[in-house]
Amino acid sequence: MVRQLLERPVDPDVYQVADDESVSTLELIRLMARTLDGKPRILRLPAGLIRALTHTGDILHLPLNSERLKKLTETYVVSNVKLKTALGIETMPVEALQGLERTLRSFQK
Repeated sequence: MVRQLLERPVDPDVYQVADDESVSTLELIRLMARTLDGKPRILRLPAGLIRALTHTGDILHLPLNSERLKKLTETYVVSNVKLKTALGIETMPVEALQGLERTLRSFQK
């Protein structure tokens, strides 16, 4: 995408380079485990326990606090529509999970 932006005449602007599909953290963990021949280790804790821990963090000024929990758990999705419009393409050249799997496999080499 960067090469295409450099080689094609597009208006100078700020573009979000992002996949067409969003991937959840749970999906990413499972893909990493599957690709790297491991077993996903997913710890499920009750929401009430997490809230109690972060409340304690708020009071004692610990790194795990309500603000940090919100940042860790909120959804963050960016739009690549502006980029695709500028380049005149309908979809990104590689699907999100496929690109992530290729990247993970490259780490094994």
